[in-house]
Amino acid sequence: MFSTLIEFRSYGQQAVEAAKYIGQGSAVTLDHSNRSPITIQYPYEKILSSERFRGRIHFEFDKCIACEVRVRVCPINLPIVDWILTKDIKKKRLKNYSIDFGVCIFCGNCVEYRPTNCLSMTEEYELSSYDRHELNHDQTASGRLPFSTSQDVSIQVVSASLSYLPKSFEVEKFNN
Repeated sequence: MFSTLIEFRSYGQQAVEAAKYIGQGSAVTLDHSNRSPITIQYPYEKILSSERFRGRIHFEFDKCIACEVRVRVCPINLPIVDWILTKDIKKKRLKNYSIDFGVCIFCGNCVEYRPTNCLSMTEEYELSSYDRHELNHDQTASGRLPFSTSQDVSIQVVSASLSYLPKSFEVEKFNN
């Protein structure tokens, strides 16, 4: 008889514990149901990239002085700069420039240490290709003007906000 009472007591404790866990799970679910969704429908909606986003490198041929600084500061010696020396004015003239975006790590050193403004980072991030040789851009492909997602009327631009995070997280992060 005494063992039966102990079993009922143990069963009651387990039932209370299970109800507590169900209540905790329901509280988390209800907390998340009040937040706005964070999923976007990718091809039709795109998140606006930040101002310091490092996308495809844009190259302006006319501004380049063939100094080869971008080759020296690149951690993987990626950009290929071909130049010829014009003897009458004793200056280098750029003949050919290419960069392989299949190998590039988008560190931004070439853009940061340039003496002239011939290189810049764009907001373009869709560089996928079926053939890796298509990612090797010469001065013509790198000089193509960047495509802006904010100007495309067929794409709904979603601003990148922290609305999916709890308010306490935002306050802690930005006060430090």
